[in-house]
Amino acid sequence: MNKCRIQIVKFLIYLGLVTLTVTSNAITVQDDAPDFTLKSLQGENLRLNEYRGRVVLLNFWASWCGPCRQEMPLLDRIHKRYQDAGFAVLSVNVEGDPIPARALAQETGVSFPVLIDSGQKISELYELEAMPSSVLIDRDGVVRYIHRGYQPGDEAQYLKVVKQLIKE
Repeated sequence: MNKCRIQIVKFLIYLGLVTLTVTSNAITVQDDAPDFTLKSLQGENLRLNEYRGRVVLLNFWASWCGPCRQEMPLLDRIHKRYQDAGFAVLSVNVEGDPIPARALAQETGVSFPVLIDSGQKISELYELEAMPSSVLIDRDGVVRYIHRGYQPGDEAQYLKVVKQLIKE
């Protein structure tokens, strides 16, 4: 894609008129979740593989994304409710800038780790097809559910899958 076209797409995404899309072979259910290490807003490096043994909801989002803003407090409720059962939410901000990520995390009061994807390397690794995107990973590090976008009520499906994976 040429630079002008990329800038137009970024602007339209910013306005919320289009969904972030990347055309390639995105990860699929039953793939091993690609490992990564990212810095959290608290300054510590977190590695996905360190969460083996837990069910993980990996959520990709941006502060300018309206559906992302709606979804975050709902994900936090699920995180708080099931963290003692071996569940964790890892939130990956795709903007690469901790300032808007920190502002939204404080505004929504989320308790799960917010990671900053500087350079969008992890977003590319996971080959995002929509914003927000959530990937549910089982205790063995296998992708078990992928959800692209967000509409009110989608969290019910997350809850269903989380409960199933915790029982396994």
